[in-house]
Amino acid sequence: MGRAWKFGDNVSTDLIAPGRYYHLRSNLPELAKHVLEDARADFAAGVKAGDFVVGGRNFGKGSSREHAPVIIKLPGTRAVLAKSFARIFYRNCINIGLPAVVVDTDRIDEGDDLDINLEAGVVTDRTKGIELAFPPLPSVMARILEEGGLVEYIKNHGDLVLAGP
Repeated sequence: MGRAWKFGDNVSTDLIAPGRYYHLRSNLPELAKHVLEDARADFAAGVKAGDFVVGGRNFGKGSSREHAPVIIKLPGTRAVLAKSFARIFYRNCINIGLPAVVVDTDRIDEGDDLDINLEAGVVTDRTKGIELAFPPLPSVMARILEEGGLVEYIKNHGDLVLAGP
Protein backbone atom coordinates (compact mmCIF):
# COMPACT_ATOMS: atom_id res chain seq x y z
CA MET A 1 0.00 0.00 0.00
CA GLY A 2 1.21 3.50 -0.78
CA ARG A 3 0.18 7.11 -1.12
CA ALA A 4 -1.09 8.67 -4.35
CA TRP A 5 0.86 11.62 -5.72
CA LYS A 6 -1.51 13.24 -8.21
CA PHE A 7 -0.35 14.94 -11.39
CA GLY A 8 -2.33 16.25 -14.34
CA ASP A 9 -2.31 15.68 -18.07
CA ASN A 10 0.71 15.96 -20.36
CA VAL A 11 3.46 15.47 -17.78
CA SER A 12 6.55 15.53 -19.99
CA THR A 13 9.87 13.79 -19.56
CA ASP A 14 11.35 17.28 -19.08
CA LEU A 15 9.10 17.72 -16.04
CA ILE A 16 10.12 14.26 -14.80
CA ALA A 17 13.87 14.72 -15.41
CA PRO A 18 14.53 18.46 -15.78
CA GLY A 19 16.96 19.23 -18.58
CA ARG A 20 19.05 21.56 -16.42
CA TYR A 21 20.20 18.43 -14.54
CA TYR A 22 21.14 16.54 -17.70
CA HIS A 23 24.76 16.47 -16.53
CA LEU A 24 23.61 14.15 -13.69
CA ARG A 25 22.32 11.41 -16.02
CA SER A 26 25.37 9.27 -15.18
CA ASN A 27 24.59 9.68 -11.46
CA LEU A 28 20.98 8.54 -11.24
CA PRO A 29 20.68 8.74 -7.43
CA GLU A 30 21.63 12.44 -7.64
CA LEU A 31 19.28 13.01 -10.58
CA ALA A 32 16.48 11.31 -8.62
CA LYS A 33 16.74 14.07 -6.02
CA HIS A 34 15.17 16.31 -8.68
CA VAL A 35 12.53 13.93 -10.05
CA LEU A 36 9.32 15.73 -10.97
CA GLU A 37 10.44 18.90 -9.15
CA ASP A 38 9.21 21.15 -11.96
CA ALA A 39 5.76 19.57 -11.72
CA ARG A 40 5.72 19.42 -7.89
CA ALA A 41 8.51 20.83 -5.79
CA ASP A 42 7.59 18.58 -2.83
CA PHE A 43 7.62 15.24 -4.66
CA ALA A 44 11.30 14.24 -4.59
CA ALA A 45 11.70 14.96 -0.89
CA GLY A 46 8.36 13.46 0.13
CA VAL A 47 7.91 10.31 -1.96
CA LYS A 48 8.27 7.06 0.00
CA ALA A 49 8.81 3.47 -1.05
CA GLY A 50 5.49 1.98 -2.13
CA ASP A 51 3.97 5.29 -3.23
CA PHE A 52 2.24 5.76 -6.59
CA VAL A 53 2.60 8.43 -9.25
CA VAL A 54 -0.90 9.13 -10.60
CA GLY A 55 -1.24 11.05 -13.83
CA GLY A 56 -3.85 12.02 -16.36
CA ARG A 57 -3.56 11.70 -20.13
CA ASN A 58 -0.32 11.42 -22.11
CA PHE A 59 1.98 10.87 -19.12
CA GLY A 60 5.67 10.87 -20.12
CA LYS A 61 5.32 12.79 -23.38
CA GLY A 62 8.37 14.30 -25.02
CA SER A 63 11.85 12.99 -25.62
CA SER A 64 12.69 9.38 -24.84
CA ARG A 65 14.88 10.18 -21.78
CA GLU A 66 15.14 6.58 -20.63
CA HIS A 67 16.38 7.82 -17.26
CA ALA A 68 12.96 9.44 -16.56
CA PRO A 69 11.22 6.22 -15.44
CA VAL A 70 14.40 5.08 -13.68
CA ILE A 71 14.43 8.11 -11.41
CA ILE A 72 10.71 7.67 -10.69
CA LYS A 73 11.45 4.07 -9.66
CA LEU A 74 14.60 4.76 -7.60
CA PRO A 75 12.84 6.00 -4.43
CA GLY A 76 10.69 2.86 -4.47
CA THR A 77 7.67 4.13 -6.39
CA ARG A 78 5.42 1.11 -6.81
CA ALA A 79 3.79 2.05 -10.13
CA VAL A 80 2.77 4.88 -12.40
CA LEU A 81 -0.98 5.02 -13.01
CA ALA A 82 -2.37 7.20 -15.80
CA LYS A 83 -5.23 7.46 -18.26
CA SER A 84 -2.71 7.14 -21.09
CA PHE A 85 1.03 7.17 -21.64
CA ALA A 86 3.40 8.36 -24.31
CA ARG A 87 4.44 5.18 -26.08
CA ILE A 88 8.21 5.43 -25.54
CA PHE A 89 7.81 6.32 -21.85
CA TYR A 90 5.47 3.34 -21.38
CA ARG A 91 7.97 0.98 -23.02
CA ASN A 92 10.83 2.40 -20.96
CA CYS A 93 8.84 1.83 -17.76
CA ILE A 94 8.26 -1.83 -18.55
CA ASN A 95 11.87 -2.25 -19.71
CA ILE A 96 13.24 -1.00 -16.37
CA GLY A 97 10.69 -2.93 -14.29
CA LEU A 98 8.36 -0.08 -13.29
CA PRO A 99 4.68 -0.95 -13.77
CA ALA A 100 2.89 1.58 -15.97
CA VAL A 101 -0.84 0.98 -15.69
CA VAL A 102 -3.50 2.48 -17.92
CA VAL A 103 -6.49 3.11 -15.66
CA ASP A 104 -9.09 5.84 -15.17
CA THR A 105 -7.46 7.99 -12.50
CA ASP A 106 -10.30 10.52 -12.10
CA ARG A 107 -11.54 8.98 -8.84
CA ILE A 108 -8.10 8.90 -7.21
CA ASP A 109 -7.25 11.96 -5.13
CA GLU A 110 -3.99 13.28 -3.79
CA GLY A 111 -2.91 11.33 -0.70
CA ASP A 112 -5.30 8.39 -1.17
CA ASP A 113 -3.92 5.07 0.06
CA LEU A 114 -3.64 2.73 -2.91
CA ASP A 115 -2.80 -0.88 -3.54
CA ILE A 116 -2.45 -2.71 -6.83
CA ASN A 117 -2.85 -6.26 -8.06
CA LEU A 118 -1.24 -6.46 -11.48
CA GLU A 119 -2.36 -10.03 -12.11
CA ALA A 120 -6.01 -9.32 -11.33
CA GLY A 121 -5.97 -5.92 -13.02
CA VAL A 122 -7.23 -3.97 -10.00
CA VAL A 123 -6.17 -0.78 -8.26
CA THR A 124 -7.73 -0.56 -4.79
CA ASP A 125 -8.27 2.90 -3.34
CA ARG A 126 -8.41 2.02 0.35
CA THR A 127 -9.20 5.61 1.33
CA LYS A 128 -12.42 5.56 -0.68
CA GLY A 129 -13.13 1.82 -0.53
CA ILE A 130 -13.30 1.48 -4.32
CA GLU A 131 -11.68 -0.74 -6.90
CA LEU A 132 -10.61 0.46 -10.33
CA ALA A 133 -10.27 -2.23 -12.97
CA PHE A 134 -7.71 -2.17 -15.74
CA PRO A 135 -6.84 -4.67 -18.46
CA PRO A 136 -4.14 -7.02 -17.17
CA LEU A 137 -0.79 -6.54 -18.85
CA PRO A 138 0.13 -8.84 -21.73
CA SER A 139 1.92 -11.91 -20.40
CA VAL A 140 5.31 -10.96 -21.85
CA MET A 141 5.16 -7.57 -20.08
CA ALA A 142 4.10 -9.20 -16.83
CA ARG A 143 7.08 -11.59 -17.07
CA ILE A 144 9.48 -8.70 -17.74
CA LEU A 145 8.14 -6.86 -14.68
CA GLU A 146 8.41 -9.99 -12.52
CA GLU A 147 12.09 -10.28 -13.44
CA GLY A 148 12.76 -6.62 -12.58
CA GLY A 149 13.03 -5.36 -16.16
CA LEU A 150 14.10 -6.40 -19.63
CA VAL A 151 17.84 -6.65 -18.91
CA GLU A 152 17.24 -9.00 -15.97
CA TYR A 153 14.74 -11.01 -18.00
CA ILE A 154 17.26 -11.52 -20.80
CA LYS A 155 20.05 -12.35 -18.32
CA ASN A 156 17.82 -15.02 -16.76
CA HIS A 157 16.27 -16.44 -19.94
CA GLY A 158 18.66 -15.56 -22.75
CA ASP A 159 16.00 -13.92 -24.90
CA LEU A 160 12.39 -12.86 -24.98
CA VAL A 161 10.08 -15.82 -25.18
CA LEU A 162 6.87 -14.50 -26.65
CA ALA A 163 4.87 -17.71 -26.70
CA GLY A 164 3.63 -19.75 -23.79
CA PRO A 165 2.19 -18.95 -20.36
